[in-house]
Amino acid sequence: MALSSLNNNERIEITILRNLVFNEDFTRKALPFVKSHYFNKKEEQLLFDQINKFVQEYKNLPTKESLLIELNQRKDINEEQLKQVKETLSTLQHEEVEQQWLLDTTEKFCKDRAVHNAVLDGIKILDNKDKKRSPEAIPHILSEALAVSFDNHIGHDYIGDAQARFDWYHTKEKKYKFDLSFFNKITKGGVPSKTLNVALAGTGVGKSLFMCHAASAFLTQGLNVLYITLEMAEERIAERIDANLFDVTIDDLHTMPKQLYDNKLSKLQGKTTGQLIIKEYPTASAHSGHFRSLLNELALKKSFRPQVIFIDYLNICASARFNGGNISSYFYIKAIAEELRGLAVEFDMPIFTATQTTRTGYVSTDIGLEDTSESFGLPATADFMFALMSNEELEALGQMKVKQLKNRYNDPAMNRSFIIGVDRPKMRLYDVENTAQNIVDSNQQETKEEYPTPDQSYDKFSDFKL
Repeated sequence: MALSSLNNNERIEITILRNLVFNEDFTRKALPFVKSHYFNKKEEQLLFDQINKFVQEYKNLPTKESLLIELNQRKDINEEQLKQVKETLSTLQHEEVEQQWLLDTTEKFCKDRAVHNAVLDGIKILDNKDKKRSPEAIPHILSEALAVSFDNHIGHDYIGDAQARFDWYHTKEKKYKFDLSFFNKITKGGVPSKTLNVALAGTGVGKSLFMCHAASAFLTQGLNVLYITLEMAEERIAERIDANLFDVTIDDLHTMPKQLYDNKLSKLQGKTTGQLIIKEYPTASAHSGHFRSLLNELALKKSFRPQVIFIDYLNICASARFNGGNISSYFYIKAIAEELRGLAVEFDMPIFTATQTTRTGYVSTDIGLEDTSESFGLPATADFMFALMSNEELEALGQMKVKQLKNRYNDPAMNRSFIIGVDRPKMRLYDVENTAQNIVDSNQQETKEEYPTPDQSYDKFSDFKL
């Protein structure tokens, strides 16, 4: 470790100890997450243990005097250690500090030390210096370290938080609308933030087509969009989005005069304030940790903060927690889905991705959750999951069948299956005439009305007696 880095850690450690003595709010929030072994020096570990013991026993902050008395009474500390602890204690003085900065810095310190210690433990296990644990324990040790986080929310007070709950009921949730009417119907006006939305389809049916179309639609709404591809090159994705937004075939793009291309691009720029960034990763090489770093880098270098993310596609992502060779495909794909949804929550945005069907699902026009390739754990994690299906008949009509598989936004029995139009040369999807909706299954219910406005909702209670 570099000297500057070591000195910085030492300063942080002293700052933490000082505030554990003089800052009640910080102690209440941080103490449950700070561990003795996070401190490098023995005297700092001993002092932390003494502070922690006092707080746990007396439910109050210790004074320097009380700590000194307790330390003098300890029989497990030699004279040299006691001297060093006293010297450290004497340096602690009350200083005003920005509270949120302090909490953020302490959380980062705890995370860094937890990961550092986990790596050392893993090395000990691999070197057979830890006889109690096998190498199979290493992924669990690392995942626990990576999960270190300050979370001081202790739950919802049903009575005490009733007013906040009422306000939440009547706050219009921000939604990201589709440009396809049936998708808006079944999601009650679009997908909310902090969600994972998954398209299921066989090879060549339309996973990437749907993703590119939806990305294009969100861009034209003025949203910032990040498209991560692990299958196709950045230029191929951009090509599909060009075809969609310019309303031309992919073949026409390659023969289009430069002036016409520039004119179409200029018109697009005049219609939207949004930005689209396309980032390519090699297949199976990137996971949520790489995506998080990308988001931070884009914010720092380009002041770009996406509002919607597309990841093409889930099955060829890596897991941040597990090595694919040492875990079953069920748990591996489920882990990837959990990590992507966690990313959506962390950055307060919806994430769209896709997955493959099983072999039987390739030729089926009635795909179910059982046709999810490799992992039934994926549907359990997703907020919204739908299948894209086609056959020769639908292809000839320029249509595609959509079937809801899971929907946390609405009753999935409402418009369980429906038809959308497909223009593959232009990479576009579109609404079709109602007469094309001839595939309604017997268990399906049709939506009778659009999602109500707040005023409409209040009208339902006009006769309610107080």
